[in-house]
Order: sequence, then C-alpha cells, then structure tokens
Amino acid sequence: MKVLLLENIHPVAADAFRRAGFEVDVRSGALSEDELVEQLPGVSLLGIRSNTKLTARALDAATDLLAAGCFCIGTNQVDLAAAADRGVAIFNAPFSNTRSVVELVIGEIVALARRLPEKTQRMHDGIWDKSAKGSHEVRGRTLGIVGYGNIGTQLSNVAEAIGLRVIFFDTADRPAHGNARQVGSLDELLAESDVVSLHVDGRPGNAGLFGAEQFALMKPRSVFINASRGMVVDDDALRENILSGHLAGAAIDVFPIEPKAQGDTFESPLRGLDNVILTPHVGGSTQEAQDEIGHFVANKLLGFVTSGGTALSVNMPEVALPQTPGVFRMGYLHASVPGVLAGINRLLAEVGANVVGQSLSTRGELGYVLSDTDVELSDATMSVLRESPHTVWLRSWKR
Repeated sequence: MKVLLLENIHPVAADAFRRAGFEVDVRSGALSEDELVEQLPGVSLLGIRSNTKLTARALDAATDLLAAGCFCIGTNQVDLAAAADRGVAIFNAPFSNTRSVVELVIGEIVALARRLPEKTQRMHDGIWDKSAKGSHEVRGRTLGIVGYGNIGTQLSNVAEAIGLRVIFFDTADRPAHGNARQVGSLDELLAESDVVSLHVDGRPGNAGLFGAEQFALMKPRSVFINASRGMVVDDDALRENILSGHLAGAAIDVFPIEPKAQGDTFESPLRGLDNVILTPHVGGSTQEAQDEIGHFVANKLLGFVTSGGTALSVNMPEVALPQTPGVFRMGYLHASVPGVLAGINRLLAEVGANVVGQSLSTRGELGYVLSDTDVELSDATMSVLRESPHTVWLRSWKR
C-alpha cells in the first residue's frame, strides 16, 4: 500500500507508516487539484494539511484511496460529503495543537499591549525609543473570545491566569470555564472587549464574518487577533482601522490566500503596518504539536486500514471494536436502510459463523458495521454482501 504525505508533515508519521510496511512518498509542498488528479491513482492513504484541497474531482481520480488524514485541526479543505459518498474516511487532529495556538495568542496579546513589534523594528533600525507611550499591562483588561471550542476554552483558562477578564460569544450554548462569562451577541462582545480573538471554524457560513461593520463596533484603541481562518476576516477593512488609529494593533496568523510552498512571495494589505504581527499560519506549528499531530493522525489512519476502526472520523459512522485475537473481522460500509444488519446476521447464521463481537453506527445516509466471527468467511459468502445494491465497500481482516 502506498502513502502520500504532503506539506511538511512531521517525520514521525512517515516513520509509523514505514514500520507498518507501507511505501511512503513525502512532499514538502501542497498540490493543486490537477496535480492531485495526476498523483492520487495508486495511493491508499493521503496526508495533507491546510493548503491542499481534496475536492470531488480529485476524489474521483483517487480510485485506490481508502482514507485521508488532515494533519491539522480543520477539515474545510476536504469535500467531506464527496469523500463519504466514495467511502473514503477522513481523520483530523482536533486537540493536538490546541496549546500551541493558545500560547501564540497569549504572547501576541502581551506583545501588542506593549507595542513590541514597532519597538523591536526601531531597535533594528538603530533608533533608541525608550517610551511608555501606548504601552499597557494586560492585567485587568477584557479579552473577548469569538468561538468557545477547544482552543477558545483553553485560551480562556490561560488568559484568566495572567489576570485578564474573559467574555465569550459562541452560536452554541457553551459552559463557561473559570470566571468567564458568555455574552448574548457578537456586538455586545465587541463593545466590551479590549482584545478580540477569533477562534471559529471554517464552515462556509463563517466566511466574511468580520468586516468593516464589526471593526467599527470594537472599542477605540482595542486590538484584534485572528488565529482561526483567513476567509473569516476582511483584511482591507482591518488595514483601514489600523491606519485610522481606531485599532491599536492586530496579530494575524491566517490569510484568505496563502502561499503554497516555503519561500513563496506573501502578499497582504496588512504588510508594513505599525504594531501588526503577521505570522505564516504557524499557530499550531510547534515541534511538540506537530509531533503529536503526526502520531495521532497516523495512528488513526493505520487503525482504520488494519482493523476498520473509525473512531473520531469526521465523515464516517464512528465504530470501534476491541482487538480480539483469533477472530475474522468484516467491515461493511453501506447505505443506511432498514434491514441491513438483520440481513448480515441472517447470512452469518446460515453459514455457521458465530458472531463474537459486533458494532453498528449510522451517519447521514451511511451505515457502518464491524463484525467479528469465530470462523473465516468464504469468498462466496463475502460475494453475497459485496453484490448487494446497498454496499459501498466490504473489507476483511484476520485478527
């Protein structure tokens, strides 16, 4: 089986696949849709980060693809519905780089409050500017977190520990951590916050979430941080608010259009502005986080191809069975219609196979069942299931 890993995925992932006997092809950059269409035939497992788009067209060309791993938090770069329709399981790392993003944001809050970006630039330019003008402590100030998921909640905890007052807004009802307080609207959060930090996901409804109207509602001389998704923010509107002095500064880690490869030219209307920190999408890019992500996603992909487990898949029914030696395991992905499980068990009974473990789950229009039997099923028995009109795929493993 062949594995294709793109975008500088941590070497621990490649090592894990090689130890399992896979052929591994490692690439440093992202691939375009046309390049994926050319490269994916013959590939069983694909590893990507945020700059490679796995589209329906690319999936059509991926006739041998069993699963793909997003070695990052987000999965909006993948057409999840198209992957599910084709039986391709998608995995990600929803928790592995949370701490890294939080620490970057905390550092940016302090740096912006002290106006460190312009201070250090003037020192490099040979200018001694020893002044407290515009420089503040963060203690006692209000941090407004937009999006209170895994990253937002951990940011809340750490921010409180250094003396920030925390409020948050989320479209879902979320339990508050510590002394944080949920507010009823985004407008309310913007009016109260000295620092606004975005931590929303990449769903299409979040595109253009933050523009001129939202910046106008922010407190004068507050600061803005985006470490979520580039398409969420109108960077031209942010530039105008920095230049006008309405905002005291900003830190941006993600951009609507990002270079594909190391060393490519970066263009943004935010370049060259005082007290603006620009980082190349490195919120989760620490050695610790990338190592953890490499282990986590690689193990999820290996677990899927070696035992059929789909726990934490973002587009497949989640099914897991304990590792039981000496059994025959069958994984059956099928259309979620009444009677499929009954039909499977009736067939197993007819051929004298005793079910020693079984788990079924459904998700949308798909159902997935793992069945362990005490005997290996014949090709003829497997063919009965494989030829069913409800079958997406059928696989087996001898444990």
